[in-house]
Amino acid sequence: MKSTYLAALLVGLLTTGVSQAAESSFINNHDHAPATATQARPDIFRVSLLGTGTPVPQISRGGYSTLVEAGNQKLVFDFGRNSATRLWQLHIPIGRVNAFFLTHFHSDHTNGLADLWLTGWLQPAYGQRHAPMELYGPKSTDALASGLQQAYATDIATRVKDEGTPLDGVEINSHEVTAGVVYNHDGVKVTAFDNDHGVNIKPSFGYRIDYHGHSVVLSGDTRYSPEVVKQAKGADLLVHCVSMTSAEQMKANPGYKAIAGHLASPEQAAQVMNEAKPALTVFSHIGLNGKIRVKDLAQDLRARYSGPFVIGNDLMQIDLPTTPSGKGYALWQSENIDNK
Repeated sequence: MKSTYLAALLVGLLTTGVSQAAESSFINNHDHAPATATQARPDIFRVSLLGTGTPVPQISRGGYSTLVEAGNQKLVFDFGRNSATRLWQLHIPIGRVNAFFLTHFHSDHTNGLADLWLTGWLQPAYGQRHAPMELYGPKSTDALASGLQQAYATDIATRVKDEGTPLDGVEINSHEVTAGVVYNHDGVKVTAFDNDHGVNIKPSFGYRIDYHGHSVVLSGDTRYSPEVVKQAKGADLLVHCVSMTSAEQMKANPGYKAIAGHLASPEQAAQVMNEAKPALTVFSHIGLNGKIRVKDLAQDLRARYSGPFVIGNDLMQIDLPTTPSGKGYALWQSENIDNK
């Protein structure tokens, strides 16, 4: 895997200049890279951005999806467009994911689920699921799972008959959950919490993942939320959404007013960071609407927040400490976009 090293290992060494360099894509090549799925590693706490985009169909930013690897657990949160492809670009068989977690039912968070489910069930190297898919999410997750199984019943029956693919791997064990601890296995704890994606979009979750005294918080789709601040206080990593729309675009398309009311603006995101003070914030689910560039977003955020943050890209990976006394992080931008 070709990768690029972006940030110092120690939080104390991080400066405004470091994060600004990352924001402007000033990247230094480094000889080391994170271990791939086939390389042995005694312990790991890693976040990989599988998709950093929105409903906009684009190659550079897939639909929102995040992989968290902690110890021997591989967990995927949300299932946007191309999430299965991104997993395999990291050489992680889809069938090796232990559990999948949904934040809410907007289509850009679910339209990759069928791909992860069915492609992960196939038996070539990219799939290899031999046990039911474990799916966690808000109320109505059971209906989503049942509907998928009904919609693809013919495909499933055909593959079982033609290819002998074992049925166990195509079952879905759906778990409808409410705010609180929803998953606790081998030292990895996942807590769902209610964020604020607007009055008409409920339930809507964020998730906190704890491992060996360290934590990652995924805001989910949200505007400013005191609960996100609460969950992210002192976290090692906060992955937060952000949306920025030009005045011209807002005027030309009134629909963007609804978007602005549902997703954090740079001002709201900066408020969360200033109140929570995570060791690092990485932005994902990035909405750039109208003539807005990544540089514009980074400048707006930097004017409001002096701590370390990075504008995420697909296949960006962040390694966190795996010992209780460990500090800091390493941040990598994978360039592994081959056709495997």
